[in-house]
Amino acid sequence: MLASAVTHLVKGIVEHPDDVEVAQKSSPRGEVLEVRVNPEDLGRVIGRGGHTVSSLRTVVNALARGERVRVDVVDTDR
Repeated sequence: MLASAVTHLVKGIVEHPDDVEVAQKSSPRGEVLEVRVNPEDLGRVIGRGGHTVSSLRTVVNALARGERVRVDVVDTDR
């Protein structure tokens, strides 16, 4: 559920929504959601001073209802 919510939110931010990929992985510290976007959209997802990605993390933590979830924006050069 969280991966689909993050996908939906990120697709609304970026210029290339078809390039959005969210991978859900498990780690000893909890779930990790890795967000990959088109390199041109990386700045849009992170935002000035990291405000956009911080807000995204806040929403995900609210949806997680106490579970440990981390959102990582992965910088990929395609």
